[in-house]
Amino acid sequence: MPGISPRPLTVAVVGATGVVGRTMIQVLAEREFPLDGLRLLASGRSAGQSVVFGGRTFPVEEATAEAFEGVGIALLSAGTEVSRDLAPQAVARGTTVIDNSNAWRMEPAVPLVVSQVNPDDLGWHAGIVANPNCSTMQLAPVLMALRDAAGLERVIVDTYQAVSGTGAEAIAELEAQVRAHVAGQPKVASVYPHPIAFEALPEIDVFLDNGYSREEWKVVTESRKILHLPELPVSCTAVRVPVFVGHSEAVHAQTREPLTPERARELFAAVPGVVVVDEPEAHRYPLAQLAAGRDEIFVGRIRRDVSTERGLAFWVVSDNLRKGAATNAVELAELLVARDWVAPASRRPAAGSVGGAG
Repeated sequence: MPGISPRPLTVAVVGATGVVGRTMIQVLAEREFPLDGLRLLASGRSAGQSVVFGGRTFPVEEATAEAFEGVGIALLSAGTEVSRDLAPQAVARGTTVIDNSNAWRMEPAVPLVVSQVNPDDLGWHAGIVANPNCSTMQLAPVLMALRDAAGLERVIVDTYQAVSGTGAEAIAELEAQVRAHVAGQPKVASVYPHPIAFEALPEIDVFLDNGYSREEWKVVTESRKILHLPELPVSCTAVRVPVFVGHSEAVHAQTREPLTPERARELFAAVPGVVVVDEPEAHRYPLAQLAAGRDEIFVGRIRRDVSTERGLAFWVVSDNLRKGAATNAVELAELLVARDWVAPASRRPAAGSVGGAG
């Protein structure tokens, strides 16, 4: 929503020196988000660094409760524990938090929002809005298209996730392992349980009692919440692959009403931010390198799933740092400002009252 012109406010980015935090800062600048102040926050060990924004250099301060005084919106990407601690303290100081961690996503009172899927859910926030997991983020808009046109009965998704989803240390480790392989030296693993270079690891996050990893279970539960389909059967296998940026997903969806692949292409292409790249005979289909650095969600290899009735199979790719995290967070901030929903629902004037939106 570049070009919006509501009242400016102070924005904080927590985790400002991390991979996602830096991308949030970049996206705020690219989209010309209306700011009258920018506060960059991180852990104590990162305080004192500086980041350039809009041609100016901003210092990085330690993320403390007091740092949120006067902040209108805070974008948090500093991990679950930090968010559990700081988000309520920020809200108590009048800040609306858009959180990128797993801390609040499945809390019933916290909206979990993808900008082009369920933006109206922002309207009932009580101070915290949750940004979905990156894998869920790119999946939800294409599932929405199927849900709205033909209903959804079942979804199976296998994800192939880039190392940047883990952070800067994982990026550096993959680079080091590639160099070691070329030099004929042992590949050392410290971030992952095995070397990730030239390998696919079917393990992301911890394993749960039901046999799924936590990453896989996020896709299951978050998809249901975002799509407002609490009983939707979803299964996921999450795999880490030696790609720097860009998550890929193989999706098998069964719809309630039949849909042809041709109609599915039309439906996907009509979703804002979704691009269909589907000419397999010309070797044109979504690739991580195509998606890297861009905000679109790319869909291709759209075909019938011949193993079941009313089944479709397709391939989805997106930049996990941008749309999968930073861009969606900034889009949510834009929506909050444009709709005058920055304050929690309980504190907003009724439409038409003095000082209200009407």
